[in-house]
Amino acid sequence: MDKKRMDTIISRFNDASVLVVGDLMLDEFVWGKVSRISPEAPVPVVDVTLITFSPGGAGNVVNNIRILGGKVYPVGIIGEDGTAQKLLAELKKKNIDVDGIVVDSERPTTLKSRVIAHSQQMLRIDREQRGEIPEWVTKQMLSFVRMLLPEIKAVVISDYGKGVVSPRLLEELIPLCRKNSLPIIVDPKINRSLYYKGISVITPNHHEAGEIVHQKIIDEETLLIVGQKLLSELESEAVLITRGEDGMSLFEKDGNITHIPTVAKEIYDVTGAGDTVVSVMALSLACGAKMKEASILSNFAAGIVVEKVGTAVVTVSELRERVKGAYE
Repeated sequence: MDKKRMDTIISRFNDASVLVVGDLMLDEFVWGKVSRISPEAPVPVVDVTLITFSPGGAGNVVNNIRILGGKVYPVGIIGEDGTAQKLLAELKKKNIDVDGIVVDSERPTTLKSRVIAHSQQMLRIDREQRGEIPEWVTKQMLSFVRMLLPEIKAVVISDYGKGVVSPRLLEELIPLCRKNSLPIIVDPKINRSLYYKGISVITPNHHEAGEIVHQKIIDEETLLIVGQKLLSELESEAVLITRGEDGMSLFEKDGNITHIPTVAKEIYDVTGAGDTVVSVMALSLACGAKMKEASILSNFAAGIVVEKVGTAVVTVSELRERVKGAYE
């Protein structure tokens, strides 16, 4: 694929509308410096210099799509708490429509707090509830999806295993999307794999891919076995296995296999890299890109985001610059 074609796809991101269904969270980053060990226990003392918040989980997918110029509609659940207010404020700041987010006062909003000192994550604290969501919430979310379908050009299922993406939701959501000829991109949780049948593309990392089909990836031979098994079991159009410093491998239904080398210059933090991959994949497919084109662009975006610390996002100018550099 040449640079001109890549530029054309990126320039169409503004015309894309993507629905993101999944586990919304708030990411809190406590930034600081360490200069001493605590006298109370053998642990470092972090002098806090800054606290920042950003949408996490499926919210990070939403954030990525919006920053890249796409129109995005999040569908998920929050509690009736201060964390929810902070998350909604972060989304509204970016002019993101939050009408598809259901409030359940019985459930806390997922909050992940990370302590970072000298560009290193030292600790993560999770506050969440992982049980399946009530039936009334699922019905409300599906009702919102039905209403929005005429506006949408692609759907992301961002499954972090917190309860939103249930078998009940998937058995109605996937046929709905297929009926409307919408590409469905899934960032999976392993124990839900049976219910993803009929999607367009799934984007597991190599550990997840191996676990789904009970075959560890240890070399090129096992990678090929896992990719083909996944394609067959999920009856999907494609499988994109992300492989860290080894790049990505795309398996397509027509038998094509494409290995895409990594473009990251240096890896600082892989937080949110999977979210970036599905975001760019969804935007590209929504703009008419072929699966291979969407995968190559996703790989460029992932290469940028792992060079940043925290739940980072990619901008259009960064993506264009990275594409330009690769073709010079």
